[in-house]
Amino acid sequence: MFEQEDEWVSKTQMKKQMNDLQDLGMALTKLSSDTLKKIGLADDLLEAVQTYKKITSNSALKRQAQYIGRLMRDTDPEPIEQFLAKLRGDNAAHNAFLQRVEQARERLIADDEAFTRFMADYPHADAGKIRTLIRNTRKEQEQNKPPKNFRALFQEIKTVMENGTAAEE
Repeated sequence: MFEQEDEWVSKTQMKKQMNDLQDLGMALTKLSSDTLKKIGLADDLLEAVQTYKKITSNSALKRQAQYIGRLMRDTDPEPIEQFLAKLRGDNAAHNAFLQRVEQARERLIADDEAFTRFMADYPHADAGKIRTLIRNTRKEQEQNKPPKNFRALFQEIKTVMENGTAAEE
C-alpha cells in the first residue's frame, strides 16, 4: 500500500545522468566570463566554473570538475542547454528567425515599397534610422566598401523584429 511510486532508476542510469550533468558543467568552463554572466548561473556554480579556469594541477582539475558536477545536480540544466545550443547555432527556431531578418534586409535594400510594408508591420521601428541605414548600405554596395552599414541594418532589423511582433500577427 505504498502511495509513493517513484520511477525506479538503475545505478547505471544515475551515473549516466551525473556524467551528463558534469559534461554540461565542463561545457560551461569553455565559455568566457562575460558569456557565463549572461546565462544567469547560481553564484556558487559560477564561482566554481571560474575557479576551474584558474587551476593548473590535473588532480585539482578533476576534483573541481566533480564539484561542478555536484553543483549541477541542484541546477535546472534546461536553460543552460538552450543557451549553449543557441551559441552553437543548433536552435532551428532561432536560425529561421535570422533567415527572416536576412530576407527583410534584402527586400528593404532592393525595393522602396518594402520599407513602407516593413513600417506598417513594425510601427514601433525608428523609420529615420532604418531609412538612413538603407541609403548608406546602397552606397556601400555601389562603391564596393566594407559592409559596415549592411551589418548595422541587419542588427537594427533584428532588434526591431525581436522587440515587437508584426502588426498583422
